[in-house]
Amino acid sequence: MTIYLIRHGKTEANERRLYCGSTDLPLSPAGREELAALAYEPGNVRFVTSGMKRANETLELLFGDVPYVVEPRFREVDFGLFEMHSYDELKDSPNYQAWLTGDNESNLPPQGESGNQMKARVLEAFSEIREDTCIVTHGGVIAAIMAHLFPEDGKHRYQWQPKNGGGYVLEQDNSGERSMWKWTSIVSL
Repeated sequence: MTIYLIRHGKTEANERRLYCGSTDLPLSPAGREELAALAYEPGNVRFVTSGMKRANETLELLFGDVPYVVEPRFREVDFGLFEMHSYDELKDSPNYQAWLTGDNESNLPPQGESGNQMKARVLEAFSEIREDTCIVTHGGVIAAIMAHLFPEDGKHRYQWQPKNGGGYVLEQDNSGERSMWKWTSIVSL
């Protein structure tokens, strides 16, 4: 089985370095232009998106008018009250400092969701995939999957996050005693 994990193209939030998870932004003009220069050919696969505008637009720009399934469990983490704010805007907030301190996978942003909560829903959806699939989703989602599948690489979740328009190809080999995954990078912008 082969799974393609592709991060959506750039949005205004990416360009302005804002926390953006649950906010449903479209691609920016620059993001659309960058994606138009890419050419992916995953072959005969099932297409899945998170259902967010930026993921759906990325799918259409990369693959045209193909049928796809929306799986909301592949949505980005919800940053709650930190949504659409930058580090500079938040850095003096006690709530923000509390969220950044300690185990930031477990820490819950006010009115948002923790990294562990996001990872649980993402891995549940990922475990249900049974056929060659191309998932157009978000950086945090892809990073959570990669950190889970490849702990021996010693990377934390944020080190796995691909650039906008980039991602990974995962190949599963079920020929041995246990299922094994291997990965390669997709060319990114």
